[in-house]
Amino acid sequence: MDGVAKHLVRESQPHRFKFVGELLGGTTFSPKMDHLVCFLPGALAYGFLHGMPREHLRLAEQLMRTCYITYTTTATGLAPEITHFNTDAASVADTYVKPLDRHNIQRPETVESLFYMWRVTGDRKYQDWGWAIFQAFEKYTKVQPAGYVSISDVTNARNPGKRTKCESFWFAETLKYFFLLFSEDNDLLPLDKWLFNTEAHPLPIWPRQP
Repeated sequence: MDGVAKHLVRESQPHRFKFVGELLGGTTFSPKMDHLVCFLPGALAYGFLHGMPREHLRLAEQLMRTCYITYTTTATGLAPEITHFNTDAASVADTYVKPLDRHNIQRPETVESLFYMWRVTGDRKYQDWGWAIFQAFEKYTKVQPAGYVSISDVTNARNPGKRTKCESFWFAETLKYFFLLFSEDNDLLPLDKWLFNTEAHPLPIWPRQP
């Protein structure tokens, strides 16, 4: 994480949102953050729960805010696949979305991290943020008579372009993390006894043998 914090974490302008960019060719910084990166706040929070430094939790809180902003700054309240950040001091807006990046395929990473942040901090704002995201999914991705689909343009609330496809991870991961986020039962899969793999399968943490 020291390398990530040193080389990849930057601040947008004008509101100084922390984000994780990319190094192209190992040298050139690109202020581009994929939705996939939004697993990181949850991973940092989980690490803090298991003994990592408090600075990791602080960074998790900052990145979690940024991931949520990628949702709230679009017309639909849903995040694009990729968000670009402005870092110039004269910037008016912190983020922008390129035309080919405007789709949303119901990815789980932000909801996953909201679940971890809620469990680790007990701050209900993470449940509130999750509820706002869930309502946006309900409004723009739900289809009749049943089911949910991905959309082509999160910046167009009038015509988001519903697709004829629903990713399996919507059911296997995103909805699972929504359920856990909204559950008031912290004894359900407690994080000191369980961990979730990259596909959201809960695995028990075996006690160390003496």
